[in-house]
Amino acid sequence: MTKGTLAVLINSTQQNWLPARWKTRFEAVCGGRRVVLLPDAGLDPAEVHYAAVWKPAPGELAAFVNLRAIFNLGAGVDALMADRSLPDVPLVRVAVPDLTNRMTEYVVLHVLMHHRQELYLRQSQREKSWEPKYQWPASAVTVGVMGLGTLGADAAGVLRRLGFRVAGWSRSPRAVEGVECFHGTAQIDAFLNATDILVCLLPLTPDTQGILNRDVFTKLNRKSPLGAPVLINAGRGGLQNEADILSCLDDGTLGAVSLDVFVQEPLPQDSRLWTHPKVVLTPHNAADTDAEAISAYVAEQIARFEAGSALENVVDRARGY
Repeated sequence: MTKGTLAVLINSTQQNWLPARWKTRFEAVCGGRRVVLLPDAGLDPAEVHYAAVWKPAPGELAAFVNLRAIFNLGAGVDALMADRSLPDVPLVRVAVPDLTNRMTEYVVLHVLMHHRQELYLRQSQREKSWEPKYQWPASAVTVGVMGLGTLGADAAGVLRRLGFRVAGWSRSPRAVEGVECFHGTAQIDAFLNATDILVCLLPLTPDTQGILNRDVFTKLNRKSPLGAPVLINAGRGGLQNEADILSCLDDGTLGAVSLDVFVQEPLPQDSRLWTHPKVVLTPHNAADTDAEAISAYVAEQIARFEAGSALENVVDRARGY
């Protein structure tokens, strides 16, 4: 294979996702391959063999008839899967230790925050109140992880080593050492019934759209040592019903939530999630991608592919992840 052009298409104005930053990194690791930022009016679409993208609009890749692979620069591929005009070439997910480690850091941080009663303690600080409550041990708390792929399995393993009881649920059977694993619709209720802190790292597919809703929240452990169960969602915004989250916080069905992702991003200024006292909110930065690690990963994948090896971490389009 000859070296084809790598097109970089990033729809973001956030400082950590500036397209020029990514172009510089790709040029440094791609061994002389031409790297272009899209849109580029002077580009011949036939020259483009590879695309590295983040949230492209539907149709933006349709013109590249000689594409051989598309590399998604983040973990979620739902935006790409929704594009019916997407060229029928391998779609590759990011799978690097840096991204996995960052997600595990986020999950562990927020599990510990709720476990160690940080919302109450910070309120006590503001009120100058010296009234510590009983602190239960980690072994009294079950953390349930929805989604046992690379990210979920790693987070589950670290939580187990910290002493938590850990359960996991996935669409198909999985095995994670030291984790009680459930799968499929027949076992989801048993998984939820045992869970005190629910961590969601599922991909967004038609089957998981809106899965974090009142029906699920009411099945969580009602005898949690936390007083009421907690939700942590660092998967995709489309997984959650935000009206149900707010109403369940208001009536005590949920005790607290940590949310990194939202149905609409950036989160609208008038959303009650900004100011609700039981909500911990972060701006979709749980596993913010490191440009250096990801560009090196993409360059290595391309080099291996052009040498005749198969691409790794290719999305199963039928399943959506």
